[in-house]
Amino acid sequence: MSYAPDGQQSSPYRPDGQYPPQQPYGDQYGRPYEQQPHEQQPYAELPHGQQHPYGQQYGQQPYGQQQAPYPQQPPYGSEPTGYPGQQPEPEPPRRGSRVRRRIIAGVAVLALAGTAALVMNHFEIPPFTDKGADVSFGGPPAGGAQPGGEAPAQPASSKMLMPTGPPAEFKNTMTLPDGTHVAVTTLDGKKSGFKGKVWVWAPKEYNDPKFARSGFPVMIALPGGAGYPNNYWMGTDLGLQKSIGKWYAEGKSKPFILAMPVLNPGPDDKGVYWDGSDIPGQPKMGTWLTEDVPDLMKANFRTVKSRDGWAFMGSSTGGFAGLKAVLKHPDQFKAVIASGPDIVPDSSLWKGHDKEKAENNPELLAKQLIDAKGPDVYLAFQVGDNENNKKTLPSVQKFIADYTKGPVHTSMRVIPGGQHNAKTYVPNMGEGPIQYISKVMEGPVE
Repeated sequence: MSYAPDGQQSSPYRPDGQYPPQQPYGDQYGRPYEQQPHEQQPYAELPHGQQHPYGQQYGQQPYGQQQAPYPQQPPYGSEPTGYPGQQPEPEPPRRGSRVRRRIIAGVAVLALAGTAALVMNHFEIPPFTDKGADVSFGGPPAGGAQPGGEAPAQPASSKMLMPTGPPAEFKNTMTLPDGTHVAVTTLDGKKSGFKGKVWVWAPKEYNDPKFARSGFPVMIALPGGAGYPNNYWMGTDLGLQKSIGKWYAEGKSKPFILAMPVLNPGPDDKGVYWDGSDIPGQPKMGTWLTEDVPDLMKANFRTVKSRDGWAFMGSSTGGFAGLKAVLKHPDQFKAVIASGPDIVPDSSLWKGHDKEKAENNPELLAKQLIDAKGPDVYLAFQVGDNENNKKTLPSVQKFIADYTKGPVHTSMRVIPGGQHNAKTYVPNMGEGPIQYISKVMEGPVE
């Protein structure tokens, strides 16, 4: 049964107002009159005043013409049915029912709209997501620009470095619950010649007016594994960004800005990786990590002028790259958190390049730094006691025993039951390593 709007009942559609065709002339079974079971008698004139019995039955209709009987009336109290083919008079709509139906329909529409919004947000379909939106971290200099569009001059004694420019084009990849953004840009490294993606994040304090003229420390976070085409620290599932905000609120950490570049120039195919180094004949990934990426951060963020505001963090091969970068460039970087790291370079791409391989060996670099008597570096190690490579823990312990002297300062956290993965390393950073390096670093500074 179909219903018209507002609950009014409608008849089945009949073109041009026609009713369904009637049964052929005859009895209720559709048989022609001459086939009906009663006996036929010839029609004849009767004397004046007498009625033919068929006339009484058919109301004086000529023989062979049948008049449809009047419809029977329904029992008292039931709805009238009217004449055949006639629809009953529609009842006037009930206002209460109509309002109730409209409310139910409105609620259903809102529920469907809410579900659609969630689905579109999940699949990152605008306008229900801000993924891909432009993100500006630097913003105008505090105090406004001077005539000619130049930033206000900084005092020579300032420890803070204003963004040097030119600004990069950052696109939002996700928005955290506190309103901060993880954004990405494609960096064309001028010094390395390598072009790749870098993800960045700044803590909410960066946009706090209280710190409008403050430079923030930078941590370059390196992944393990392929490190290409993504850097897994940029995903919020590991909780690195949230943890830094929490640790800062607890007084354990500096409010680090994160730079999260790709570690390798291509996929980790059959165990081929680049050791975060300038291997002859290969993309210069060492220069990319230690020069191009820092230049990007200085161009777009308020940072710390000195090496006291620059550190690395990494796991596995990323831990090796960060450790080696601090030991090789102690004039630029002060500290590193190395989780489950390799201690010596072991890429197959070093074959035939022993001299360059030695120049990127943390053991040899630590010895050279000790012999040079500085500058001081701070190396925070953490290793699980259930790492899949059983040589990782003893080799880190040996490095600490051999090279913790003079300008080389170390700390060690052994994670009970810890395995070789980022989900093990992040929460344990807050149990010692992040405090260790934060005590010796600066920021925010003016």
